[in-house]
Amino acid sequence: IELQYQISGINSSAQIKTDDFGIKNLNSLSPANASKKNPGVAILLSMLLPGMGELYANGYESGKYFTLADGVLWGVFIGFNTYGSWKEDNYKSFAQSKAGINNEGKDADYYANIGVYISVDEYNKVQELNREFSKAYYNSSDYWKWQNESDRKEYRNMWSSSESAYNNVRFAVGALILNRLISAINAVRLVSSYNKNLESQTDLSYYFSYRQSPTLPSSINFNISKSF
Repeated sequence: IELQYQISGINSSAQIKTDDFGIKNLNSLSPANASKKNPGVAILLSMLLPGMGELYANGYESGKYFTLADGVLWGVFIGFNTYGSWKEDNYKSFAQSKAGINNEGKDADYYANIGVYISVDEYNKVQELNREFSKAYYNSSDYWKWQNESDRKEYRNMWSSSESAYNNVRFAVGALILNRLISAINAVRLVSSYNKNLESQTDLSYYFSYRQSPTLPSSINFNISKSF
């Protein structure tokens, strides 16, 4: 093995030669060749799954909390949506059996109104007194009449529970979006820090290369280059 070390005004280099290596190609190991991170990619990853943008920027230490929060929020979303749907089915079935309603084609306002008034006749009288005729129910399919006040109140409680659950679902959706936005902002900050750190590193490169000559022994060169 022959070791040579040569110094120039700009670069210094070290070279090792041997006849025993059978390697033909080796990639550069230079930190200067490390590529910069793309903020757009970090944003996209964070929007898909919070924390992944930080992982891309080599900063998952903070990104893991966004991933954890996302999992919790999805659990809240699924839980309240399931509960709200269950309560909705319950109050519709209860109103059908206790107030004689027809569930086909009814909107959210209808289910809210039947929980306030004992019958469709009472509701219509109030709308007529307020001269809001367009809000009155005149079709036979809109009929309802509670057997007693207790049933109406029980229905109202079931309806309120369902609406509260759906409100929590909307809160979870908003929190999921907010979590993604904050994660994206944090990921961009980490990418910027990563790129600045990359630019400030000493311009140091080192790599292997293979050289073969018909008149000289084959050799592998180990090169180091450093700018001052």
